[in-house]
Amino acid sequence: MDEFNVDDHPFTKFTTGDENHVGDDYFLNSGDKIRYFLEEGAVNSQGELTREKQKAVNKIGHALHELDPAFRKVTLENERLRSLVRALRFHRDPVALQSMVITKQTHIGGEVPEHNDSTFLYTNPPSALGFWIALEKCTATNGALSFLPGSHLTTPITKRFVRLGENKGTGMVPLTVPTGDQAPPEAHRGEYALEPCNPGDLVIIHGTVLHKSERNTSPHTRFAYTFHMIESPPYAVYDEKNWLQPTKEMPFSRILPPGEINETTRVGLAAA
Repeated sequence: MDEFNVDDHPFTKFTTGDENHVGDDYFLNSGDKIRYFLEEGAVNSQGELTREKQKAVNKIGHALHELDPAFRKVTLENERLRSLVRALRFHRDPVALQSMVITKQTHIGGEVPEHNDSTFLYTNPPSALGFWIALEKCTATNGALSFLPGSHLTTPITKRFVRLGENKGTGMVPLTVPTGDQAPPEAHRGEYALEPCNPGDLVIIHGTVLHKSERNTSPHTRFAYTFHMIESPPYAVYDEKNWLQPTKEMPFSRILPPGEINETTRVGLAAA
């Protein structure tokens, strides 16, 4: 964040709600770059920062795992992670995408409403899996994650976050279900479970599990590093309307060594 150049930044704010999503070029072209997104409460009506830049950033993304050596080592050059992927048996041939440092700044760190990750990284069939690593202590007052237990087994994907077309930004659109396909029943609306974390804890987030985090009302930041995996072709198709798209210069990187395929899939998490 010390290297964040405020002078050439468009003061892009970020929210994960359905409305007012960032849709400008700074956001849409960040899949193969390292860019800075600001807390909604850190910019005034005149487009000026209301606090120093290091305390105004909401997140940094979305190609940390490709471009920054420290995050690349953790994500793409990590034998412990490969062993975990093999043990989960959730993917046959996963690729990595959408890596972020999320900062949850003191007092203004924004609420993240209920959502699931497959809405934002849709594949057919759905295959998103999040890897979320706490870099600081996560508590009830600084925005620890909460989950709706069992919702990954019962919650249908009903909408998608997509590119709306040339110069139209992004938005949520209903997911079209093929004729004859039966969507699973709506999840039972139970109580969310808060999951406090210590620095270094890894949280694995199923692509259809409902989760959220509250506003940071504390004097402590809540830094976390997160990235995602999806299944690669021919096992799943990454939708061309998804907001984040691979480029010729930076295709999605595979996690497992060339030629290695997990023959058994969806064993570990399907029964969780």
